[in-house]
Amino acid sequence: MARRARDYDEDDVRVRPSRKGSRPRTRIRPAHEDAVAGFVTAVDRGRYRCLVEDRMVTAMRARELGRKGVVVGDRVALVGDVSGAPDTLARIVRVEPRASSLRRTADDTDPFERIIVANADQLVIVTALADPEPRPRMIDRQLVAAYDAGMDPLLVLTKADLAGPEELVAEYAPLGVPYIVTERGDDLAALRELLSGHTSVLVGHSGVGKSTLVNALVPDAERAVSHVNAVTGRGRHTSSSALALELPGHDGWIIDTPGVRSFGLAHIKPENVINAFEDLAEGAAERCPPHCDHLQPDCGLDSWVADGHASQARLDSLRRLLRSREGDAE
Repeated sequence: MARRARDYDEDDVRVRPSRKGSRPRTRIRPAHEDAVAGFVTAVDRGRYRCLVEDRMVTAMRARELGRKGVVVGDRVALVGDVSGAPDTLARIVRVEPRASSLRRTADDTDPFERIIVANADQLVIVTALADPEPRPRMIDRQLVAAYDAGMDPLLVLTKADLAGPEELVAEYAPLGVPYIVTERGDDLAALRELLSGHTSVLVGHSGVGKSTLVNALVPDAERAVSHVNAVTGRGRHTSSSALALELPGHDGWIIDTPGVRSFGLAHIKPENVINAFEDLAEGAAERCPPHCDHLQPDCGLDSWVADGHASQARLDSLRRLLRSREGDAE
C-alpha cells in the first residue's frame, strides 16, 4: 500500500553528495595584483593589440569585465601570457578610468552611443578643400563632439593645391579653432609640431586625405589610400577600424579612425558645448533661464552680446554648432 506524505521520514530523503573541491560562488573578484599595464592600439574581432613596455601583446577581454567595452586608447591591466610571443593570448582584466571619451551615435535619433576612442586630448578634423568639397555641417558636428569630450580641436585643410582655404578659414575664425593648410608634397613639419606631445584622433569623411597624412607622418603605417568617386564626389572607406600609431621619435600618438559619412550627436547636452566658450558660458550662467538651449527667443546670451561681453559672430557660431546636433550632417 502506498504511503501518505506524512509517513515519509529522513531515511527516505536522498542527499546529493557535494562535489569534491567545489566552493561557493562569490561576488569578490581577484585583485590581479600581478597584472601589467598596457595600452590598446587596435581592436579586431574580439582581439586586442596592446603595447606592454616595448612589445605588442594580443589579448582577449576577461569575462569578469561584464559589459564594459574596451576601445583603442584605453589603458588596461593584463594577466596571463604577456610575452608577446606568437600564438599567445593574455587577458584584459581591468580598464583604467578614462581621461576622455570621443563618442558618437549612428544618427541623431539613435539613443545608443559608441565610444570611438579613449584618452585622447586632441581631435584633428581633416577636411579637403576640394575633391570632395568641404562639408561644414560635418565639421560643426565633429567640433561639438570634441567640446563634449573635453578635447582640443585642430582643423587640417588638405588639397590646398586644388582650392584656396580663405572661405573656410573665415567661417571658423570666430570660434578660434587652430588650423593648418596642407597640399600634396608638403613635408608636414608644421603639423608634426602641433601633434607632438599629444594623443591625437584623426577624423574625417572618406576621400579627404586622412590616410595619406597618416602614411606621411608614420611611414611604416601603410594605411590604404582611397580615391574619390567622380560621380558621387565621395570617397571609399579604406580604414576599417581605429588604429593607434606612435609618432617617430616617441613624441606622441595619432589614432586613425575609419572615414564616416555621419556623426550622430543624440547624446550631447547643450551645456557640454557652451562650456567650451568661456566668454559665452559666463553669460549663460548669469542671464539664461533654466534649461535654456540657447536657441530659444528668451535666451540671455542676446543681451550678453548686446552689452559688449562677447561678439555676435561668436554667438552665431555657437548657435550653428548647437543646431548641428539636429538633422542630417550633409
